Amino acid sequence: MTGYYDIVLGLIPVALLGITAALTVVGISPSAAIPIGSLVAMALIGHAMFVNAPVEPTDETGTTRPPINAD
Repeated sequence: MTGYYDIVLGLIPVALLGITAALTVVGISPSAAIPIGSLVAMALIGHAMFVNAPVEPTDETGTTRPPINAD
């Protein structure tokens, strides 16, 4: 089963190469198309790292007491 991060990893090269190629075909120079494609790829990476960041599950038992054998 593919998850969110698998899709993001697949979209990074697709965004970089696909958007660059599409903009080049439309008539934008490669020196302008490459930065635009890389900005989209960086936006995908930034979203995966900071907006939808992977987090470890927390152990929320609801108790505030210390362990029984604590010193």
